[in-house]
Amino acid sequence: EQTFRFANYGDAVSEYLTQLGRSFAYAGVATVLCLLIGYPLAYMIAFKAGRWRNLLLVLVVAPFFCSFILRTIAWRQILADEGFVVRALKSLHLIGDTTTLTASAFAVVAGITYNFLPFMALPLYVSLEQVDRRLVEAAQDLYATRWRAFMRVTLPLSFTGVVAGTLLT
Repeated sequence: EQTFRFANYGDAVSEYLTQLGRSFAYAGVATVLCLLIGYPLAYMIAFKAGRWRNLLLVLVVAPFFCSFILRTIAWRQILADEGFVVRALKSLHLIGDTTTLTASAFAVVAGITYNFLPFMALPLYVSLEQVDRRLVEAAQDLYATRWRAFMRVTLPLSFTGVVAGTLLT
């Protein structure tokens, strides 16, 4: 007979602490990767895309038109032992002949990163789109380098997108 008691949570955490820790580690790595990939992508779409902006936004959103399970199975095929990724890595001698990627931490983090990248890129794009470009110009007029203007103006003004994307990812 199963009964509800709050001690069940403590029991579950103590019994599955290794798996919980691994899950949080994978989630943390995937979130950082999504931020490192998504921020430059969103920055480029917001500031540099010009007439290609709408097409690039559609390409970011396009994976949502396909099932999550289908996307995950596609990654399984891409990283399979017979797949082109493993063959290319083996031919470059980056992995051994007996190495497999499908049942690895790399595959899990790659899949999570791919599946949740739009959840990071879209909030970042929205926050970067709202940055007043005249503020960046003013910083550069006051002899700030592009990097310093980015660090002092653009990044702080887009921090809401970083927080939103991190929470969604």
